[in-house]
Amino acid sequence: MTVMEIGRRRVARSFRPRSGVTLAVLLVLLLICLALALTVGAAGIPLSRLPAALGLLPAADAGPMAARDQMVLWSIRLPRILTAAIVGSLLAASGALMQGLFRNPLADPALVGVSSGGAFAAASSIVLLDHALGDNLRFLQDHLLPVAAFAGSLVTTIALYRIASRAGRTSIALFLLAGLAIAAIANAGIGVLVYLADDRQLRDITFWMMGSLSGANWAKASSTALVLLIALAVFVKVARHLDLLVLGESEAFHTGVDVERLKRLSIVLVSLMTGVAVSVCGVIGFVGIVVPHLLRLLIGPSHRLLLPASACLGAVMLVAADTVARTIVAPAEMPIGILTAAIGAPFFLVILLRQRKLVGL
Repeated sequence: MTVMEIGRRRVARSFRPRSGVTLAVLLVLLLICLALALTVGAAGIPLSRLPAALGLLPAADAGPMAARDQMVLWSIRLPRILTAAIVGSLLAASGALMQGLFRNPLADPALVGVSSGGAFAAASSIVLLDHALGDNLRFLQDHLLPVAAFAGSLVTTIALYRIASRAGRTSIALFLLAGLAIAAIANAGIGVLVYLADDRQLRDITFWMMGSLSGANWAKASSTALVLLIALAVFVKVARHLDLLVLGESEAFHTGVDVERLKRLSIVLVSLMTGVAVSVCGVIGFVGIVVPHLLRLLIGPSHRLLLPASACLGAVMLVAADTVARTIVAPAEMPIGILTAAIGAPFFLVILLRQRKLVGL
């Protein structure tokens, strides 16, 4: 039996009949979560008034509260909820892609410093470019922030890969330690920028570090949606190759996979998704490690379904977390990064304990 036949059989075994059903259930769950999130907030919109607020009823049947509901829904709540769903999809899918690339269940853009690298680049843009651009050109900063966050995430991902990989093998210990070191360096740089920043810049940097969707608008929702569409299109091309990469780089190469091209494409895509997410809402951790692990228990490791399912469940998780964040301490707002860390950190400890059992410690 050839290596190619072995690889194809292992990939075929990873596909489970219930996978399609699970993905359909996730889509329905996402729709329900979106509908409930639209009704919850400081200005509540009951389900009975939701059709009128969405413009699905004639003006004569809309009721006296329709104008107020429509303003709240279309100006504030709907763009924020859509941005939360898209960012959650980007973070979860980037975690699944990163784990497949490194063949490491502990890989997560926030955990290993990729998000911190993007946040450091974004904070540098806030502080340094603010003085360089001046008041007349400050509007350009909103366009440069995503570029800076992407560049920081890309440099961090490449450095992490170079440090943790050697001769086609990735060391889990080096992977985690390198991620911690890179995150520490990025956080030290952010600390210097905090010292140099004025009051307005300091508020912006705090926003990046704690994570929040309070600045979401239609422009950010549309730009992140474009990145998500690009990512979903690329997933179709790389999913089968990632399944074969699990066998090892040498085995994947002999089955016809251009391993180096797959690495480059995956690294750029992870950096793009993470950088855009960081530029919109700051650092939100643990989404990329919790969601893929839960889904592997339900649908198996096949990336053909794992990647889109991760995007879907990531959207559900972040929409739910954002809904809680903006209502639990109303009229104030809790940073969403606190909630995701409270859920994800214990889950990460469970994963570490499982890894310890696998290696016999």
